[in-house]
Amino acid sequence: MPPFLSYDHVQLSMPAEDEDRARAFYAGVLGMTELERPADLRARGGAWFSSGPVQLHLGVDPAFTPARKAHPALRCADLDALLTRLEVAGCAVTLAGTFEDGARHAYVDDPFGNRIELVG
Repeated sequence: MPPFLSYDHVQLSMPAEDEDRARAFYAGVLGMTELERPADLRARGGAWFSSGPVQLHLGVDPAFTPARKAHPALRCADLDALLTRLEVAGCAVTLAGTFEDGARHAYVDDPFGNRIELVG
């Protein structure tokens, strides 16, 4: 049996005191649900989100630099509907073609410049 069965979560960094922009994008545009963070982590800032079993955590980094190469790739239930929501919200989407299995993929940046790949 392989040693790992799934991801628990992916963490990206964000600037301090930008939780409202994180909520607007991850919950408002992408449609994820914000999770309550453990009490001992709340003072650090940041925000956590989920969609089914997928969790994405945003942690505050005082020396924040956006992740431009390293990125999460999120498998989408309806890529076309999500791309439409992103475009309506004014997000720049880059269509990136089709994988060998027929899945299409695209890229979008979160409000902080972190690269997110969307696969559907």
